[in-house]
Amino acid sequence: MAESVTEKRLRRAARILVLDPAERLLMFRFTVDGRPPFWVTAGGECDPGESFEDAARRELLEETGIEADPGPQIEQICPEFVTVEGEPVRADERYFRIRVSEARIDTSGHTQLEQRVMQEHRWFTRTELTDWHEYIFPRNVAELIDKDAGS
Repeated sequence: MAESVTEKRLRRAARILVLDPAERLLMFRFTVDGRPPFWVTAGGECDPGESFEDAARRELLEETGIEADPGPQIEQICPEFVTVEGEPVRADERYFRIRVSEARIDTSGHTQLEQRVMQEHRWFTRTELTDWHEYIFPRNVAELIDKDAGS
Protein backbone atom coordinates (compact mmCIF):
# COMPACT_ATOMS: atom_id res chain seq x y z
CA MET A 1 0.00 0.00 0.00
CA ALA A 2 1.56 3.29 -1.10
CA GLU A 3 1.67 6.11 1.40
CA SER A 4 0.82 9.58 0.13
CA VAL A 5 3.32 12.26 1.00
CA THR A 6 1.88 15.72 1.41
CA GLU A 7 4.23 18.60 0.75
CA LYS A 8 4.26 21.04 3.66
CA ARG A 9 3.39 24.61 2.84
CA LEU A 10 6.28 27.07 2.81
CA ARG A 11 5.64 29.63 5.54
CA ARG A 12 7.64 32.80 4.93
CA ALA A 13 8.14 34.82 8.12
CA ALA A 14 10.04 37.79 9.48
CA ARG A 15 11.38 37.64 13.05
CA ILE A 16 12.71 40.64 14.91
CA LEU A 17 15.31 40.69 17.68
CA VAL A 18 14.22 43.70 19.76
CA LEU A 19 16.93 44.78 22.20
CA ASP A 20 16.49 47.33 24.98
CA PRO A 21 19.26 49.66 26.29
CA ALA A 22 20.44 46.92 28.70
CA GLU A 23 20.84 44.52 25.72
CA ARG A 24 17.91 42.40 26.91
CA LEU A 25 15.90 40.61 24.22
CA LEU A 26 12.12 40.90 23.98
CA MET A 27 10.40 37.51 23.82
CA PHE A 28 6.76 36.48 23.77
CA ARG A 29 5.45 33.44 25.63
CA PHE A 30 3.10 31.27 23.60
CA THR A 31 0.57 29.12 25.41
CA VAL A 32 -1.09 26.71 22.99
CA ASP A 33 -3.51 23.97 24.04
CA GLY A 34 -1.84 20.56 24.13
CA ARG A 35 1.72 21.92 24.03
CA PRO A 36 4.19 23.08 26.65
CA PRO A 37 4.64 26.90 26.69
CA PHE A 38 7.42 28.31 24.52
CA TRP A 39 9.04 31.71 23.86
CA VAL A 40 9.73 33.37 20.51
CA THR A 41 10.86 36.73 19.20
CA ALA A 42 8.50 39.32 17.78
CA GLY A 43 7.48 38.67 14.20
CA GLY A 44 5.26 36.53 12.06
CA GLU A 45 4.20 35.34 8.66
CA CYS A 46 4.61 37.50 5.58
CA ASP A 47 1.43 38.51 3.81
CA PRO A 48 1.15 37.31 0.17
CA GLY A 49 3.57 39.30 -1.98
CA GLU A 50 5.09 41.06 1.06
CA SER A 51 8.88 41.29 1.38
CA PHE A 52 10.58 40.03 4.53
CA GLU A 53 11.65 43.61 5.34
CA ASP A 54 8.11 44.96 4.99
CA ALA A 55 6.76 42.07 7.08
CA ALA A 56 9.36 42.79 9.78
CA ARG A 57 8.33 46.46 9.87
CA ARG A 58 4.59 45.57 9.98
CA GLU A 59 4.94 42.80 12.58
CA LEU A 60 7.13 45.01 14.78
CA LEU A 61 4.45 47.71 14.81
CA GLU A 62 1.54 45.27 15.31
CA GLU A 63 3.18 43.25 18.09
CA THR A 64 5.12 45.94 19.96
CA GLY A 65 3.77 49.34 18.89
CA ILE A 66 7.29 50.25 17.75
CA GLU A 67 7.61 51.97 14.39
CA ALA A 68 11.16 51.46 13.13
CA ASP A 69 13.27 50.27 10.22
CA PRO A 70 14.28 46.67 10.98
CA GLY A 71 17.65 47.12 9.28
CA PRO A 72 19.40 44.42 7.27
CA GLN A 73 18.64 40.74 7.55
CA ILE A 74 21.08 39.04 9.93
CA GLU A 75 20.04 35.37 9.66
CA GLN A 76 17.88 32.86 7.80
CA ILE A 77 16.56 29.75 9.54
CA CYS A 78 14.44 27.05 7.86
CA PRO A 79 12.77 24.94 10.56
CA GLU A 80 9.81 22.61 10.20
CA PHE A 81 7.14 22.91 12.87
CA VAL A 82 3.41 22.89 13.57
CA THR A 83 1.84 26.36 13.71
CA VAL A 84 -0.36 27.45 16.62
CA GLU A 85 -3.31 26.78 14.30
CA GLY A 86 -2.13 23.13 13.96
CA GLU A 87 -0.69 23.27 10.42
CA PRO A 88 2.62 21.46 9.76
CA VAL A 89 4.87 23.81 7.73
CA ARG A 90 8.35 24.29 6.32
CA ALA A 91 9.46 27.76 7.32
CA ASP A 92 11.72 30.34 5.75
CA GLU A 93 12.34 32.71 8.66
CA ARG A 94 14.45 35.83 8.19
CA TYR A 95 15.80 37.56 11.28
CA PHE A 96 16.28 41.30 11.77
CA ARG A 97 17.59 43.24 14.79
CA ILE A 98 16.64 46.60 16.24
CA ARG A 99 17.68 48.43 19.37
CA VAL A 100 15.11 50.53 21.21
CA SER A 101 15.65 53.40 23.62
CA GLU A 102 13.26 52.08 26.28
CA ALA A 103 11.87 48.71 27.39
CA ARG A 104 8.24 49.61 26.85
CA ILE A 105 5.96 48.01 24.28
CA ASP A 106 2.32 48.31 23.28
CA THR A 107 0.50 45.04 22.55
CA SER A 108 -2.84 46.65 21.67
CA GLY A 109 -2.24 45.80 18.00
CA HIS A 110 -2.33 42.05 18.62
CA THR A 111 -4.82 40.00 16.62
CA GLN A 112 -7.44 37.89 18.40
CA LEU A 113 -5.25 34.81 17.95
CA GLU A 114 -2.21 36.64 19.37
CA GLN A 115 -4.28 37.87 22.32
CA ARG A 116 -5.25 34.26 23.04
CA VAL A 117 -1.83 32.61 22.71
CA MET A 118 0.64 35.47 23.45
CA GLN A 119 -0.52 36.65 26.84
CA GLU A 120 2.92 37.32 28.29
CA HIS A 121 6.15 38.99 27.24
CA ARG A 122 9.40 39.79 28.97
CA TRP A 123 12.91 41.09 28.38
CA PHE A 124 15.54 38.32 28.66
CA THR A 125 19.18 38.71 29.60
CA ARG A 126 21.66 36.62 27.63
CA THR A 127 22.13 34.29 30.60
CA GLU A 128 18.37 33.77 30.87
CA LEU A 129 18.21 32.95 27.15
CA THR A 130 20.65 30.08 27.60
CA ASP A 131 19.33 28.78 30.94
CA TRP A 132 15.56 29.32 30.70
CA HIS A 133 13.33 26.50 32.00
CA GLU A 134 10.90 26.69 29.04
CA TYR A 135 11.60 26.20 25.34
CA ILE A 136 13.03 29.24 23.53
CA PHE A 137 13.07 29.37 19.74
CA PRO A 138 15.42 29.46 18.06
CA ARG A 139 17.73 27.67 20.47
CA ASN A 140 20.68 29.82 19.35
CA VAL A 141 18.85 33.14 19.71
CA ALA A 142 21.49 34.48 22.13
CA GLU A 143 24.14 34.02 19.41
CA LEU A 144 22.01 35.91 16.88
CA ILE A 145 22.07 39.07 19.00
CA ASP A 146 25.65 39.84 17.95
CA LYS A 147 25.50 38.44 14.43
CA ASP A 148 26.51 40.81 11.65
CA ALA A 149 24.38 41.16 8.55
CA GLY A 150 25.66 38.93 5.77
CA SER A 151 27.78 36.69 8.00
